[in-house]
Amino acid sequence: MPSAAAAGPAYQQRRRWGGGEAMAYVDLGARPFAEPPSPISAFEPDHRLGNALLPRILYATPEMADFVKTGGLGEVAGALPRALRRHYDVRVLIPGYARVLAGLENLTMVGRFGAFAGVPGCELGYGTTPDGLGVYVLVAPDLYERDGTPYGDADGDFGDNDLRFARLSRAAAELAAGIDPLWSADLLHLNDWQTALAPAYMSWLGIRRPSVLTIHNLAYQGLFPRDNLGRIGAPDYAFQMDGVEFYGQLSFLKAGIFHASHVTTVSETYAREITTPEGGCGLDGLLRTRAAQGRLTGILNGIDESWDPRTDSHLATRFEPDDWKGKRANADEVRKQFGMAVSRGPLFAIVSRLVHQKGIDLSISAAESIVAEGGQLVVIGQGEGRFEEALRDLAGRYPENVGVHVGFRETEARRIFAGSDFLLMPSRFEPCGLAQMYAQRFGSLPIVRRTGGLNDTVEDGVTGFTFGEASPRGLTSAIRRAFETFGQKKRLNTMRRSAMSRSFGWDGAALNYCNLYARAFGNHTARRWKAA
Repeated sequence: MPSAAAAGPAYQQRRRWGGGEAMAYVDLGARPFAEPPSPISAFEPDHRLGNALLPRILYATPEMADFVKTGGLGEVAGALPRALRRHYDVRVLIPGYARVLAGLENLTMVGRFGAFAGVPGCELGYGTTPDGLGVYVLVAPDLYERDGTPYGDADGDFGDNDLRFARLSRAAAELAAGIDPLWSADLLHLNDWQTALAPAYMSWLGIRRPSVLTIHNLAYQGLFPRDNLGRIGAPDYAFQMDGVEFYGQLSFLKAGIFHASHVTTVSETYAREITTPEGGCGLDGLLRTRAAQGRLTGILNGIDESWDPRTDSHLATRFEPDDWKGKRANADEVRKQFGMAVSRGPLFAIVSRLVHQKGIDLSISAAESIVAEGGQLVVIGQGEGRFEEALRDLAGRYPENVGVHVGFRETEARRIFAGSDFLLMPSRFEPCGLAQMYAQRFGSLPIVRRTGGLNDTVEDGVTGFTFGEASPRGLTSAIRRAFETFGQKKRLNTMRRSAMSRSFGWDGAALNYCNLYARAFGNHTARRWKAA
């Protein structure tokens, strides 16, 4: 773990106005609201002030693609705040992982959070990304500067994740209360269980701010023993069905769903699925209530503009729709890189976390028939050891027709999307999914199960192939249709063009969030900017 001293040189000295520091050291463990800040000289502007006429959105997230990502949440956190900047004064809040501290520009300490219950205190930093997006960061080396992912290491989840993400959630609530004297949030946009306690903290502390909680994957709920309630500073009365209790455990995500002004998830189909016993992961009753109240909305994620085969610098050869020679050049490069045989048969791809949810076992079961029919399979990803081993074994048996890389490299992944003819994505459930959008933009036709965002983004027989039954038979039937289409070049190219013409940008999603924020604001904060 990096030491606190190692991060120190990156920090700027604290700026001073009129002999006093522009810092707010407010301990909200003792009282619910920050004290009013001291006046600041008009002759010393600060970049944190932003546009006083725009509503202020704090986007709290445990990961962000600029610095660290484990999946779709990191991608969304890197893109959505930027898409919203034309409409709002948006700031991101993220834990101070080493890569965050190293990657921010103009990092300055602007406040301090006091310890409460069993949760340590920490400093609040503020910096910017190279393109000017404001980022608040929690500087707590003992909590966040660790090897591994944001959530664990090779031995499993970190044992103090309840404290680490209670700290993040409480910090979001305190930023709404005004711990930074120059900027406070009018609305909190929270993401997954790691930030879901923020609306609960606001309720327990008497902080009145609207909040939107986005569920990226309901299967991950932030479950901890009931005995942990006291150490995260939650009142005893909160441990009930209308609160944080979930089958005898403490659920961060349930607390957020219960207390947030509005709940969103990342596709319309998934928003419906999570209200059913089959897809609700035990929270379907509460989510049905939120849906009936008009407080549950599905908003499809987007992808950024870099996913364009005409301009992507990662590709071996850039290409446009109808430039199928350019696409084949990427396929040839992928085959060469993975030590596979030269072939003019179809190239199938898996670019995924190698986990049960993604239907990796279904893809593995279909691999031999793909090879037998004259196809090839290339795989990149990592996840459950049993799937990694099975894929390595498959590549060992068919070295000329199956290529596997356990791990992830951005350039390699993009070339696979560009070079492959078909993407296998037979997920058992998929809140949104991004790989199927990437594939379509690069002319690779997704083969997907009709669930969640896959159902909302792939049109059967037009931009890809869909099937219903999560079984080898269901997937094999769709693969058979893909082989038939590959043999009909006119139809194949028509589908490719249709897929590449699909627009999955963030502008539409951002406008949907704008409408949602307007509903969530109500009368909470409108007076500050209505005059504008």
